[in-house]
Amino acid sequence: MFNIPIDKQKLLDNLVNELKQVDGVKAIVLGGSYAIGLATESSDLDIGIYYYQLSPFEIEDIRNIAVKYSVKEQPTVTNFYEWGTWVNGGAWINTANGEVDFVYKNIDQITKTIENAKNGIWENNFEQQPPYGFSSIIFLSETQSSLSLYDPDDVLKKLKESVKEYPQKLKQSVVQQSLWSAEFTIWQAEKFAIKNDTYNTVGCLTRAIKNIVTTLFALNEIYPMGDKRAISILEQEQIRPQNLTYKIDHILCCSIDNLIDTVSNLKALFEEVVSYADGLYKPYYKL
Repeated sequence: MFNIPIDKQKLLDNLVNELKQVDGVKAIVLGGSYAIGLATESSDLDIGIYYYQLSPFEIEDIRNIAVKYSVKEQPTVTNFYEWGTWVNGGAWINTANGEVDFVYKNIDQITKTIENAKNGIWENNFEQQPPYGFSSIIFLSETQSSLSLYDPDDVLKKLKESVKEYPQKLKQSVVQQSLWSAEFTIWQAEKFAIKNDTYNTVGCLTRAIKNIVTTLFALNEIYPMGDKRAISILEQEQIRPQNLTYKIDHILCCSIDNLIDTVSNLKALFEEVVSYADGLYKPYYKL
């Protein structure tokens, strides 16, 4: 099942059998690298545990399961939303067959986020996690890619149906907001580079590149899973600048001696991506 090694498959089956008996658990999924087919021998098992906000499971029930399978030390088990407003909470468990992550999934929050996305409403919470924060669109990506392990009430089935097609209002919104943020950031970067202000110039470079990457995912109508493998994923897509990885690497690997030239290269990459937007982007005002 899902190309998981036999020992990990047995562990997964056992965990699901225990989790589905916990009051308040409405659905269970396999997420992460195993769900998208990019797992390695060292990959964790990422297990999403779905619940309704008004009738959640007891954290102590989750803790008991985590402790039962932990072999090295007391597992980390959090309360709801201790990890932040988007990543919620969960558990990190070192088992005899490798690391396992539990991730709490609030069905109401996910449903609302999907509906917002269909209306072009999304956000990126920079403080949630490194390096570039957490995009609310990741909820749509996780919903689309996750593999159902337990779904007696068709909760996941309905959510998956709702994200089958990339919303056009979301595409318009992401392209417009991301490219404007990139353009405004590059405008600031030019000023910092002239002053040899490395701290602020490099901050602008990474910020603008993130905006450009976000734009390319939207233009290709792909929900981003996160920043891991983002560039390699885009390299497989049709709408992208040629030599994208090379260009990004050389922009980000700058030195104090070439800040101005680096910003010029960033600006060229931005303009190339704007040309792919096919009219979806219009600057809010002239800089």
